[in-house]
Amino acid sequence: MNYNSSKTVLQASGDPLTDMLRGLRLDGVDYGRCVLGEPWAVSFPAQKAARFHFIGQQGCWLFTPAKEWTQLSVGDALLIPRGDEHVLASAPGVPPVPIGRYTIEPVCENIYDVSNGCDGCKTLLFCGSMHFNLDGSHPLLEMMPDLMQAHKLMANAPGIQHLLDAMAGEVTMDRVGSGGILARLADVLAATIIRSWVENGCGDSTGWIAAVRNPDVGKVLAAIHLQPERDWTVEALARMMGASRSAFAQRFATVVGETPAKYVLRVRMHQARQWLTRDGMRVSVAASRLGYDSEASFSRAFKRVMGLAPSHFRNAAGEEQA
Repeated sequence: MNYNSSKTVLQASGDPLTDMLRGLRLDGVDYGRCVLGEPWAVSFPAQKAARFHFIGQQGCWLFTPAKEWTQLSVGDALLIPRGDEHVLASAPGVPPVPIGRYTIEPVCENIYDVSNGCDGCKTLLFCGSMHFNLDGSHPLLEMMPDLMQAHKLMANAPGIQHLLDAMAGEVTMDRVGSGGILARLADVLAATIIRSWVENGCGDSTGWIAAVRNPDVGKVLAAIHLQPERDWTVEALARMMGASRSAFAQRFATVVGETPAKYVLRVRMHQARQWLTRDGMRVSVAASRLGYDSEASFSRAFKRVMGLAPSHFRNAAGEEQA
């Protein structure tokens, strides 16, 4: 494994949102084309991958991760960044059936037909699992809301509808390369939904949206995510924002919801986890890459953030590849 290739330093674009999204990419995607006759209700269990849904024909209802029912119309699209448990149904009160118990037939690579065999009024859904390179506990995904609804954003982002139309066309055709094309469309769709939500979404004063909308803090967050290997100090980050150490620390904590040191540590340890699980990097090499004097001190910091020793993740990755 050539670890040196990942030392390439990405250059900031000048747009904090663009820079932060560059750290988030899709490693894989699975789609289901669901044709469901009323009455129906599908429960989607919690999972590590994000989920998205597009309502292609006949409206339905969503039981949200916040345990509330909300009505969906044709053309609505949902992104659930951390894959929280939820239910889609023809109406509230229909007993939900786990998605795994429906009839599922492969169409082509990573695309499946899902049906329930009922003869009632048909609803057409496009459902997908988006396997991001980061897990839901990573700061970048953790800042996002539980649910993003694209129909609230389409007036200001017409490109979303064009992407969904293109995806609908691909998923209905069993053609060579459809899986790869859909993965790329989904990658752009996810970034577009996130960008549109940030630009036009809720007015929260803390967290992701406030951080990205704030030009100073957004610039700092982008730099941290672009160069997680760098030994970021509060002083260096304060200089980037053009503020004193104390003023910067207070501003960062107010907007992001945690101290700069804690945020930097979490980003660095998640990067180390990626090296261990995705690249099979040795623990000692990861420790050195992050500037730790010893493997032991790195392991203590890693366990404090991730809950388990780094050797656990590297050993688990080795077993999966065996």
